[in-house]
Amino acid sequence: MDKLAEIMAHKRQEIAALVRPIADTELAQAHAALPPVPSFAAALRRSDGSLAIISEIKRRSPSAGAIREDVRALDQARRYRAAGAAALSILTDERYFGGRLSDLEEVTAHFRAEPPAVPCLRKDFMVHPVQVLQARLAGASAILIIVRALTDAEMAALHHAAQAAGLDALFEIHDEADLDRALAQDARIIGVNNRDLAIFKTDLSLSERLIPHFPAHVTAVSESGIFTAADAARVRAAGAHAVLVGEALMRADDPAVLIRDFQTS
Repeated sequence: MDKLAEIMAHKRQEIAALVRPIADTELAQAHAALPPVPSFAAALRRSDGSLAIISEIKRRSPSAGAIREDVRALDQARRYRAAGAAALSILTDERYFGGRLSDLEEVTAHFRAEPPAVPCLRKDFMVHPVQVLQARLAGASAILIIVRALTDAEMAALHHAAQAAGLDALFEIHDEADLDRALAQDARIIGVNNRDLAIFKTDLSLSERLIPHFPAHVTAVSESGIFTAADAARVRAAGAHAVLVGEALMRADDPAVLIRDFQTS
């Protein structure tokens, strides 16, 4: 079993007790009753044409091991916001990434009380609309849909639930077949994961190969393997509107320096 398959199998088991029918009306009512959230999609298309930085809060990963196990999500989120991050990606998977749903809740609640708010992506392995409801209740602006990990029916259900809940969806792809499947779901934000989640090999040429085939209306994100301004410039030249950066920023003594370098690459 490859690593992604292992993670997805665990996630399905983890949420099994929570699975129940989730009606559009429940999602829409939750959205209407909760405080509004900033637009993830809008944040990734910067008016000045600079590269948007999605700064990730990630304590560990299967590929990198321990990164910053003891970091408080809110502390890191405040550093990212002060540095000019366009959006945040907050890992909520605990077993493999050391995240918690409460991290997302704490960050978004704080940003409501202490503006400006920054749109937050719930970064997790989504398999059922109940996780979309959790994301909206926790203050997320967007969810992740990993194309190669899901059936077409599962993707459609997640995307439909996100729309009903007022959330954006970042469709993550790794090859041409994934791109075709994402576009068939009317994906408006597509991220190329430069790291193969089956074997955890990273190759920025994936973004260079795939992003030029995105339709003009699709917002392009390059994910993983962005460590230097040269890396950011490379994927920007391929057409990326945004980059999602985790490990490099989590390890940086001053993430503001890296974020500034990425933005001006």
